[in-house]
Amino acid sequence: MAQAQPLLSLNGIVKTFGGVKALDGIHLSVSPGECVGLCGENGAGKSTLMKIVSGVYPHGTWDGEIVWDGAPLKAASVRDTERAGIVIIHQELMLVPELSVAENIFLGNEITLPGGRMNYAAMHRRADELLRGLGIEGINVAQPVMNFGGGHQQLIEIAKALNKNARLLILDEPSSSLTAAETRILLDIVRDLKRRGVACIYISHKLDEVEAVCDTVTVIRDGRHVETSPLAAMPAPRIVALMVGREITNLFPREAHEIGEVVLEARNVTCFDVTNPRRKRVDDVSFSVRRGEILGVAGLVGSGRTELMQAIFGAYPGTSRATVRVEGKTIAVRAPGDAIRAGIGMAPEDRKAHGIVPDLGVGHNITLSVLQRFVKRGSIDAAAELDTIHKSMRQLSVRAAHPFLPIANLSGGNQQKAVLTRVLLTEPKVLILDEPTRGVDVGAKYEIYKLIFALAKQGMAIVVVSSELPEVLGLADRVLVMGEGELRGDFLNDGLTQEAILTAAIEPAHRAAALPPNETAPV
Repeated sequence: MAQAQPLLSLNGIVKTFGGVKALDGIHLSVSPGECVGLCGENGAGKSTLMKIVSGVYPHGTWDGEIVWDGAPLKAASVRDTERAGIVIIHQELMLVPELSVAENIFLGNEITLPGGRMNYAAMHRRADELLRGLGIEGINVAQPVMNFGGGHQQLIEIAKALNKNARLLILDEPSSSLTAAETRILLDIVRDLKRRGVACIYISHKLDEVEAVCDTVTVIRDGRHVETSPLAAMPAPRIVALMVGREITNLFPREAHEIGEVVLEARNVTCFDVTNPRRKRVDDVSFSVRRGEILGVAGLVGSGRTELMQAIFGAYPGTSRATVRVEGKTIAVRAPGDAIRAGIGMAPEDRKAHGIVPDLGVGHNITLSVLQRFVKRGSIDAAAELDTIHKSMRQLSVRAAHPFLPIANLSGGNQQKAVLTRVLLTEPKVLILDEPTRGVDVGAKYEIYKLIFALAKQGMAIVVVSSELPEVLGLADRVLVMGEGELRGDFLNDGLTQEAILTAAIEPAHRAAALPPNETAPV
């Protein structure tokens, strides 16, 4: 069969920020019914390139050429690209929390009645149809988006894109908030779109997803094009090697570490739903973590994993109660500052909402929790602060053109590394990491995993909450399993399988198989 004429061609794309080249001569093409996987490390330029394609960066702010359906595309805005049929689903969700599901899906494309009034009945019917097509039943599309979890919000974002009749759909880390079941639905949607002749660009650090739906793979590194080849010629190890410039043979560089006495005890943690106080999001959960131990926390979306950690850290937005002890001393945690002073540090799940101050510089985001260290005679010692910023950014390889660049301009993965850097500056005794590698490339994952093992070896007690079961099993000495707000399993990670974790998450009866909460595996 003859190769279809490209729907989109990018020729020699160059983008500069403040004299620094973020993209340097990128080439990429995609044809109708084709899915191109775009791979690269955080900061490689993937999201910047897609912002050019989608009109976020208008024509004239970059060099090179975009050819769309055989003619030059000179879009001045996102509206221009959407009219052409180019729709992007950003890594960071672009929903308005206070608006309803239907209002978000139709935002900017509302169905109206004569006289300009909103035709809510029609929008509700269409929104319901779109969500059912994504395999989601029973969502009240008249309810505010903020009432739904991250996984549902991601699928709502996809429904919003599909409502615009895209000819080219760009998916930027689309499964970062999805469960395994929701990800399977997403991949089926991509396959169906390809069959209908829709072109797709799929950006993901999850190479199993790239292998599942992509026909061609383009790899970029440090803003430059490295290689484009058919998927058959690009097995996962080769993609990784091209992305990071070296081979990674063992993603979990485990180091032997001793497990000591209990550092953190959390007893009878209970969280009440923000919108329905009669419902418990976490129901009387107790656990402990020992010095040098890596405790994994697993469970399905909505299981209460994040709420449990927020309550311990003083960050749960609703009503909660808990008894928290650090090194045997009971502490009153009313706000995150109380937890930090007691020696608890936390990197939150939603870095955009809770982890960063978007308009503040990268460096100032990093020192935000320890500013008092740099106060001299009533003012900030800027030189000392800058020295700490440089050292901290080197520690986790946070990539930024300069330390005062607004953190919102960084890739999602570099934002995440900046958040981790800030937490470590507080020198915690207990480190809580909620989805620490979400949106992070394989090279950066490896560096974060190395750091986690090194910190455990130094005696830090670490809690890792993750929706990726291979990550939990690759890191943890012991695994807690949450389900419907309850603790349903406490397992030594000795021959533990993904199937056993999922069974415990789904079946309350398996709680009886749990081990005592303070029992730890020999390491």
